[in-house]
Amino acid sequence: MNTPNVPILASTGAADFSGDSIGLMFIKAAAILVFLLLSVLFALWFERRVIGRFQQRLGPNVRGPFGLVQSIPDALKLLLKEDITVKGADKVIYFLAPLISVFCAFMIFAIIPFGPAVQIPFTDIVTPLQLTDLPVSVLYFLGIAGLGVYGIVLGGWSSGSTYPLLGSVRSTAQIISYELAMSLSLVSVLIVSGSMSTSEIVDSQTQLWWSVALAPAFVIYLISMTGEVNRLPFDLPEAEGELVAGYTTEYSSMKFAWFFLAEYINMLNVSAIATTLFMGGWRAPWPISTINDGMFNEGWWPLLWFLIKLWGFMFFFVWLRATLLRFRYDQFMNLGWKILIPVSLAWVVGVAVIQGVRQFTDISLQTLLFILAGALVAFAVVLLLLPEKQKADTAEAGGTGTAGTGKAGTGKATSATGRKARTHEEPAFDAFAGGYPVPPLPGQSLPPSPRKAKVTAPAGAESATDKEKTDG
Repeated sequence: MNTPNVPILASTGAADFSGDSIGLMFIKAAAILVFLLLSVLFALWFERRVIGRFQQRLGPNVRGPFGLVQSIPDALKLLLKEDITVKGADKVIYFLAPLISVFCAFMIFAIIPFGPAVQIPFTDIVTPLQLTDLPVSVLYFLGIAGLGVYGIVLGGWSSGSTYPLLGSVRSTAQIISYELAMSLSLVSVLIVSGSMSTSEIVDSQTQLWWSVALAPAFVIYLISMTGEVNRLPFDLPEAEGELVAGYTTEYSSMKFAWFFLAEYINMLNVSAIATTLFMGGWRAPWPISTINDGMFNEGWWPLLWFLIKLWGFMFFFVWLRATLLRFRYDQFMNLGWKILIPVSLAWVVGVAVIQGVRQFTDISLQTLLFILAGALVAFAVVLLLLPEKQKADTAEAGGTGTAGTGKAGTGKATSATGRKARTHEEPAFDAFAGGYPVPPLPGQSLPPSPRKAKVTAPAGAESATDKEKTDG
């Protein structure tokens, strides 16, 4: 069998850490720690400032130039507030839970490449702008992200209170649901890049970013990463209107600050992963990358491109918060299980089939794309015809089971089907049946409001409810 014209991309640009000493690794780790802490302080100002502009107000603008120093008193306020410990809490787990969350959050950036190998100023040391890399770095990210949710779960459970427990259970369901879709979206990147190493994945995007070639997987990752870090419109674990503050309700002062810090670092983590796996990592965008044989992809320039892309995703988080409302929980679960997971699974299968055909057959890419386009058109036609069939079936069932005058005005009695349908009618929806107000699900409707009848009734007219009370 002949070798295909376009084989699977195989990266050979793995970062070389053979020249790194133990001392240099500690310096890199300390630099990443300082970078994350300063980034969180900047993110606090950035979010408040951007949301202020969205709401046509100034935001922080007093302390420091453009209000940049505002984040420092905000952080000190959290540290200096009274530290309250819940009397009925499980003390050991209650203290460990926020530390688990923040410790796992700090570990992700160890595998993120900030840039290629550079020479440290005033020395002869040449080292990659990355702490370390693994042959399974993507699996490392998914494992640490899944481990970090234990801090939320244990924090809510150990508080010994109802609302934190409900928030932690919600967080468990949320992570299980959206981490599946996120993992599947990353699988397609691993298939086309031929590696799970972050530095090799960046090297595989020399010609084309995977956000373009794998656009559906990129969109699924954007939605999933928002659910992964509990941000609006997916902040169900700490929904203020329902759960007071969710899993953080019984935490205060420094222990609350750890959870707060972990949330913002996790936003940076998923943004950095999106930059690395989908947006070319530290590579300059086209056409800047073509200038002077790629001079802007060398030296310290790549660090600038990485930061610009990273904060572009952070702006995306803030934009969502300023624009969208919180999802209802059943809508949130439907989106994850009925849309994102099936679509991402189908996309992974499609990418695997395409890559397999390109590697093991002589079929050209153009012919393969025409075949796939024809299959998609046929599938779209089927989807368009199915609702019409369902409407026809519904209309037919309604026509045979309706009493009274039919089309011919014969006035026949209700058929057996209609009588059976009436006997199985669902009871009226009661929002307070369980002791707590519950919003109606799709297909359910609240009973008519007596208050609304009073408001909309003409002056001097007596509403039906008042008349019943008067007659009684």
